[in-house]
Amino acid sequence: MLYLVPLSHFEAWPYRLSVCFWVLIAPLWLSRHWSVRNTFVRGLVGWIVLVPMWLALVQLQTTPWTLLLILSIVWVADTAAYAVGRCWGRRKLAPTISPGKSWEGVLGAVAAIGLYYGVLWLTAPAGSRLVDAQYGLLIFVAVLVLSIVGDLFESLMKRQVGVKDSGQLLPGHGGVLDRIDGLTSTLPFAALVLYYM
Repeated sequence: MLYLVPLSHFEAWPYRLSVCFWVLIAPLWLSRHWSVRNTFVRGLVGWIVLVPMWLALVQLQTTPWTLLLILSIVWVADTAAYAVGRCWGRRKLAPTISPGKSWEGVLGAVAAIGLYYGVLWLTAPAGSRLVDAQYGLLIFVAVLVLSIVGDLFESLMKRQVGVKDSGQLLPGHGGVLDRIDGLTSTLPFAALVLYYM
């Protein structure tokens, strides 16, 4: 069964702040290509991006299958988007932010998430809240969309400070932030959804 240890009203506020940031502010930031020079504002944004993710990671670890499910949604979406975009990607999603991403990749991720949800819906035991919930597929799609926003936001931030390819192991790889960019936006959302469920 997928569930969380109940949160108090106070413990849930970092997740609410994070979800507000990713749903309201980050898309606007991406569309307008805001560049923030103020160190305090950068630090505040860093806190909003990283701390709620860390808290959600700790919270979700209380039920490892829940955490694995959320992680796997992001992994399936990322893998499908990369594979489909690499093979058939023509129309750029955000050419000035992340030229490698395409709308075809997004459609591939949507198809993969739909298929993944279908498989889980057919095989998951009763009581698996994120799968059997009335709005389970919507939750999966929301996680997908938020993971794309997180990925693009991280790319924009790194591009603006000149460290787009900061990893040393793989050419063109952005280091550790490329591994967690989709999680910064999705884990707090998942923890908040389960809190309300």
